[in-house]
Amino acid sequence: MIKIKLPDESVKEYENGVSVEDVTKDISEGLFRSALGAVVNGKVMGYAEPINEDSDFKVIKFEDKEGKEIFWHTTSHLMAAAIKEIWPDAKFAIGPAIESGFYYDIDLEHRFVPEDLPKIEEKMKEIAKKDLKMVRKEISRNEALEYFKKENQEYKVELIEDLPEDEIITLYEMGDNVFVDLCKGAHLLSTKSIKAIKLNSIAGAYWRGDSDRKMLQRIYGISFEKKKQLDEYIELQEEAKRRDHRKIGKEMNLFSFHDEAPGFPFFKENGMILRHELLNWWTDVLAENGYGEIQTPLIMNEELWHRSGHWDHYKENMYFTKIDGENYAVKPMNCPGSVLVYGEEPHSYRDLPIRLAEYGQVHRHELSGALHGLFRVRTFTQDDAHVYCLPSQVKDEVFKMIDLADLLYSTFGFKYKIELSTRPDDFMGKIEEWDFAEKALEDALIERGIEYTINPKDGAFYGPKIDFHLEDAAKRTWQCGTIQLDFQLPQNFDLTYIDENGEKKRPVMLHRALLGSIERFIGSVTEQFAGRFPLWINPKQVEIIPVSDKFADFADDLAKKIKKAGYRVEVDHRSEGVGYKIRQAQLMRTNYMLVVGENEEKSGKLTVRNRDGEETKDVSFEEFIEKLDEERDNKSLESIF
Repeated sequence: MIKIKLPDESVKEYENGVSVEDVTKDISEGLFRSALGAVVNGKVMGYAEPINEDSDFKVIKFEDKEGKEIFWHTTSHLMAAAIKEIWPDAKFAIGPAIESGFYYDIDLEHRFVPEDLPKIEEKMKEIAKKDLKMVRKEISRNEALEYFKKENQEYKVELIEDLPEDEIITLYEMGDNVFVDLCKGAHLLSTKSIKAIKLNSIAGAYWRGDSDRKMLQRIYGISFEKKKQLDEYIELQEEAKRRDHRKIGKEMNLFSFHDEAPGFPFFKENGMILRHELLNWWTDVLAENGYGEIQTPLIMNEELWHRSGHWDHYKENMYFTKIDGENYAVKPMNCPGSVLVYGEEPHSYRDLPIRLAEYGQVHRHELSGALHGLFRVRTFTQDDAHVYCLPSQVKDEVFKMIDLADLLYSTFGFKYKIELSTRPDDFMGKIEEWDFAEKALEDALIERGIEYTINPKDGAFYGPKIDFHLEDAAKRTWQCGTIQLDFQLPQNFDLTYIDENGEKKRPVMLHRALLGSIERFIGSVTEQFAGRFPLWINPKQVEIIPVSDKFADFADDLAKKIKKAGYRVEVDHRSEGVGYKIRQAQLMRTNYMLVVGENEEKSGKLTVRNRDGEETKDVSFEEFIEKLDEERDNKSLESIF
């Protein structure tokens, strides 16, 4: 017998090998009908899978992240089944669920075009309506090889050949041999609940991410339980296109990308204003919270990266060079430089915590297919900080970091969710240290009453972490800030402090980046506001538009006064119509426009036009500046006029 513990702490006993389906039905038939599977001891499992040990058991639905994973993984099989029926010669590689749906990599002589996608969708819906069962089968490695060789599925054969000789292989059969796939799961019981499908795009993908291997065709898609959910998704996708930071960045002259440097962003004048405003404010916030600022080199000797552990755990993401015949690495992370700074001089327990902040530029190799505007680049700047503290200070320091994160994200109107990411398979150090570190972070979240989810095996190789996922105005989430607890680097670099008894002890190291990648944060803020930045951070704050050349001098004098008051202001002297100039200022998302002519020159009163086209008349210069000061200093998210 095995014991199954439910979220309410109640425990049920079952025969070893009981299925997720049977446990869920035993809890509630209604729950079984609305759920899709369960998380069992942290692993996502479909209804067909057996449970063979004492387990924590939580039922999951479509609205859960894990529920979507089951739903979308099954839909990837459904798409493969449809493609096989239309193009029987197709060979299939892998088809996982991803954060935003699913994909399948396919080897096929026919080249997919956008017009093929509706045809595949219709075939998927036709198959789904047949209510085909997803049957899980266990077979030996040799049986699996024999089956997929007979089916001429060379990619499945290669995957199986990489498995141990005694590996038990799981297959999932859709219906009566409609489609059979090599897969661990988890899956729906049948296809009938897949009611709404949208195939989004076609891309190329090297087999196993190796540019020396064959380029396969990848089709991305998403699916839902109801058409209404798909309609909402399509609406949000349209909103996301409108807010695309790449499009807005070009319109507002913020940043650009060039073929001469793929994945390396170019920040332009307006983008640098935005960047400086953000970092000047954040630097002041950090100083008020006890952080000192450092800067460490971009390139450091290879030996350093062996000591830090990056060589063994992160080498494939790094860039290398030679200097004076010696091997050097371009830094992918800032922490080893900070560690060297801490280790330069002795420290007393009275000195701790020591908080060292750094805006450090890092370089990481990303595959070209993964590059995406400012969200996925090959160089970015982190607002890194490394806090060296006593073990007894860890909780308070984590609390302070969480408070800083809340200040940052609320300033920009972001909602956020928190994940606790635990020990990965490729880790450094002792398991008991990891257990202590994970518990320390979890205890801090629990004590603060903060809701969080566990993200198993997604910690950094040197320590567990708290990750902040921002939700933007288009309901998408972006991993942004992180807090990491590290016992490994202090050991690797023999960091110490002198305790109250005069003995050497090892400090605990906390890594913290809350903007995360400054580039990604700027991209997120751009999409959050659709380029309509709050006044304090906007490169384009005030535009003065004279109705004719006759009022050019008045406009210039007014601009000087506004600039002296501390605001960015421009005068549009082009020989274009007033309507055209207003539209151009609106395209640049300028906060306020002042159209000036005879009335304004005579009366000294202004008509203030905001970027939505709303006007406030008869505003004195003093009142205008006073209102701008209020909006800027309060970091208001809305226009005050």
